[in-house]
Amino acid sequence: MTKQNKPLITLLAAPETSASVLYGLYDVLLSTGAVFNDMISGKPGNELLDVRIISADGKPFHCIGNIPVEPHMGLGANEVPDAVVVCDMYTSIYDVPKGRYPREVGWLQHVHNQGALVTSVCSGSLLLAEVGLLNGRQATAHWAYRDMFQRHYPKIEFRNESILCLTEESKRVVTAGGVSAWHDLAIYLIAHFCGYQHAIETAKVFLISGHSEGQSPYSVMTRPMESNDGPISDCQVWIADNYPASNPVEKMVARSGLNPRTFSRRFRAATGYAPIEYVQALRVEEAKQILETDKSSIDEVSEAVGYDDPASFRRLFNRNVGISPAAYRKKFQRISQIARAEGPSTVKIKA
Repeated sequence: MTKQNKPLITLLAAPETSASVLYGLYDVLLSTGAVFNDMISGKPGNELLDVRIISADGKPFHCIGNIPVEPHMGLGANEVPDAVVVCDMYTSIYDVPKGRYPREVGWLQHVHNQGALVTSVCSGSLLLAEVGLLNGRQATAHWAYRDMFQRHYPKIEFRNESILCLTEESKRVVTAGGVSAWHDLAIYLIAHFCGYQHAIETAKVFLISGHSEGQSPYSVMTRPMESNDGPISDCQVWIADNYPASNPVEKMVARSGLNPRTFSRRFRAATGYAPIEYVQALRVEEAKQILETDKSSIDEVSEAVGYDDPASFRRLFNRNVGISPAAYRKKFQRISQIARAEGPSTVKIKA
């Protein structure tokens, strides 16, 4: 297969991009068709994808961690790719990137109009939001950007539970969640352009299994304090210490001195949550922390966070987290055990 006949996939990067995403994608996509055959027969196959790194001006730069990047081309290249991956471009959850990437935004609009499949990883979805490609559509990014999307891009239906959002695939738009979701996006692109067999073979080479549970088990409630609304801020502080209390919303309303309807409206405006949803999210977060480190029974955890009915707690937990409390405990206590593995280091340092 000649290079001219290969699907062209460009990886759009910037100084705010993670090296793990950029070079991970590059290695996996470039290996498609070649490495698996080499591993099982000793005879490399043909590379099936033309993979190139692209940046605004095409000049060398350093990405996050001061890792050098030498793009293959800049946005002025006339070649329209078959697919674009907008790599993650880190920004604070409080720093909306409006107007920060004008050249990239204009180029993405152009290549999408010319028929390219436009995809993103993690915060790369923010560039697609800036282009307008996500308006009226579903999309995902890292769960930490949920509030930013809801506040600043209200025309987008943010899917914070999704690892790979394919609902807009027919519109040539695909978004992936957190930084490690590039694994799932890479396998999707290989299947899309090279077929499922090559996708499976590549997954076997790199031991990629995907994130079948979605993002929800990993997400954490973000709670920005609203300094511009004194009564609501006061209630946020109070509920953080009193989330197990009975009738917590009624007590917050009474504490605020507002009528229930006004309180609900101002609370949602300040936090992005309805009051009861906020309380539930707090309780689930506390339950998750207990499950990660403690051996209390699920019923005891339920009671500790304010639920007398363990069945109701299990339903709420499953709805918010995507897995049962028992499954969550198994998943994260294993990580905790690995992190705290006992035994002396095998590395000896000379005096």
